[in-house]
Amino acid sequence: MGCAAVPLREGSRNESYSAAKGFEATLFATTMLELYQFRHSAFCEKVRLNLAARGLDYTVVEVTPGLGQLELFRLSGQRQVPVLRDGAEVIADSSAIAVYLDGQGKAPPLIPADPLERARVLLLEDWADTTLAAGVRLALWQAASQDGVLRGALLPEATPGPLRSLLGAFPGELLSSLGEVISRDGRQQLQTSLEQLAMLVDSQPFLVGDQLSLADLAVAAQLYLLRFPASAGAPLAGLGVPGVADHPLLLPLFAWRDRLYVSLGRVTEAAGAPPVAEGTGPGDPPD
Repeated sequence: MGCAAVPLREGSRNESYSAAKGFEATLFATTMLELYQFRHSAFCEKVRLNLAARGLDYTVVEVTPGLGQLELFRLSGQRQVPVLRDGAEVIADSSAIAVYLDGQGKAPPLIPADPLERARVLLLEDWADTTLAAGVRLALWQAASQDGVLRGALLPEATPGPLRSLLGAFPGELLSSLGEVISRDGRQQLQTSLEQLAMLVDSQPFLVGDQLSLADLAVAAQLYLLRFPASAGAPLAGLGVPGVADHPLLLPLFAWRDRLYVSLGRVTEAAGAPPVAEGTGPGDPPD
């Protein structure tokens, strides 16, 4: 899935790719992957987890809202992030990126070959990307409507300073009632779903089968927005949605998420944030 923009979500390199086509090991060894992202998009986090699980190096290009998205459209044909660039290949959408990386044969595979496990993984991934993501957005909006620091920190990193300050200083009382109206129907459903997930991961290390899969990454990426891990960096690390991040029944779920992050090496801000390329977006890709 992709993340819509919410302003509050070549020559030699191509020749190398052509020469390596059909030889996956050479392709990954000679091409530096580029991830076009908004840092605090759950779908971009899903791709970062995917890349970390495979031990792949990559460069981040932080997309500037507005102008950067127009440049992203010229590159990929759409304005949403995440977009992964691998030499001449440009792949949009977190699910499509997962399928692409699996297809390159880079271990470990995150989509099982077994038909039944594959169906379970893809079903859970789709649920996390749609139903769970919708509930998370509602809960996060409600929390951000009451917290100016959270509002400002969640903006894309390339957001101009004056706009960031304006939104952060916007009176919370004018937004809180809207947050309550929006979240009324979805908050209880989110809580119930999270409690069920907590019970599930408290008794088994993975959501499907006996190894890490795309289902685990899709769920963990949404949890990123409910209680920010250390890799979110200051000032978000350790913050979360009140009533969710600190709910006693959900502690096993966030503990499972944190164990997954440790296993992938995403423990600190440095581990979670590869070098950011200079420039304002895809129109100025890194060398």
